[in-house]
Amino acid sequence: MSLKLILMRHAKSSWNSPGPDHDRPLNARGRDAALQLGDWLRAQGHLPDVALVSSAARTQETFARLKLDCPAHSERALYLAEAAKMHSVLSKAQQASVLMLGHNPGIAEFAEVLVQKAPEHDRFMDYPTGATLVVEFDVPLWANVVPHSGRVLDFVVPRELE
Repeated sequence: MSLKLILMRHAKSSWNSPGPDHDRPLNARGRDAALQLGDWLRAQGHLPDVALVSSAARTQETFARLKLDCPAHSERALYLAEAAKMHSVLSKAQQASVLMLGHNPGIAEFAEVLVQKAPEHDRFMDYPTGATLVVEFDVPLWANVVPHSGRVLDFVVPRELE
């Protein structure tokens, strides 16, 4: 059995919103990008069984705009999480296909740690807003995922979908 992870950074957020960082919403470009990313996921057949979503407003809004038909779990632990924390949260998942929605710099680090070979894409290392990696693991349980064991199936950034 193989497992599939869709690792997505939230779409572009607004810096003009008052209040704490955790509460920042998406901006207009981010709202459009999230819709396009959802369409792309469906067109490619990358449909998650569950979503693990940072509790931040921008990640929650990104997930809602993807319009995916799967349950979502809001995870405070994913808010600005480092790669090790993201791995810890993922290791508890039970479903075969998981969407994890988080933040940089942790998500870029996590993506780099997971893959056997980085995709030949000039934006993979900086993981811009909306960047989405789809990676497959040949293990039966998320707890068995080890660094550099994932096979890249896809990688896209929103600008490629415009």
